[in-house]
Amino acid sequence: MLLTTNAIVLSKLKYRDHDLIVKCYTQEKGILSFLLRGILKSKKGSIKAAHFQPLTQLQIVVNFKTNKSLQTIKEVKLLAIYNSLHSHVLKSSIVIFLSEVLSSTLQEEEKNETLYSFLENTLLWLDVQSEYSNFHLLFLLKLTKYLGFYPDEEAIDYPNFNLKEGQFQLKPTRLYNVSGENLIILKQLLGTTFDALPNIKINSKQRQSFLSMILLYFELHLGSFKPPKSLQVFNQVFS
Repeated sequence: MLLTTNAIVLSKLKYRDHDLIVKCYTQEKGILSFLLRGILKSKKGSIKAAHFQPLTQLQIVVNFKTNKSLQTIKEVKLLAIYNSLHSHVLKSSIVIFLSEVLSSTLQEEEKNETLYSFLENTLLWLDVQSEYSNFHLLFLLKLTKYLGFYPDEEAIDYPNFNLKEGQFQLKPTRLYNVSGENLIILKQLLGTTFDALPNIKINSKQRQSFLSMILLYFELHLGSFKPPKSLQVFNQVFS
């Protein structure tokens, strides 16, 4: 059947000489993967390789077949034209990093309107911002809400956070305990919005430390998660 859906590009992989395998998070079907035959060779078709840059927002028409691992795209058009996400060096680094995280964490082949809306709106927000150095930290923290392990805020006044349990605790644990600066930043981020994010001041050393912590949080709660390959370059860009 023909299916029209909005989609956000998560990854692309060259296949053979002229083909691409593209993975998208779609509004109607969750994760879908596509085989785009000859897209690296043909310059005449309406579907271009440039459509599939990381986190591009598209509207696609899919020849959808149930239980098929690689679907076919019949039509594609840009749904949002970014002003800076792919052209600004710092923002493009964020895009590459987050596309890796999302490609690793989003696995469900089912509709999730609230998660799609979160991705769509936060990317549009980032595109027009001039202050965004802590965007990825809040993005990852809020993403845990949709993945099922958002921190339990019931005892947020306690002086420790247990990464394994996802809870604030009175006494520190021997393993996976968060205190000190990372705890302060965690509490600040839990209490803020993207629009208020510039009010939180974090230096590059604190940023890297907190990012390492939250990536460990992902690893502890998602067995298949591995830190993105772009992490080292990403940290260098934001140091």
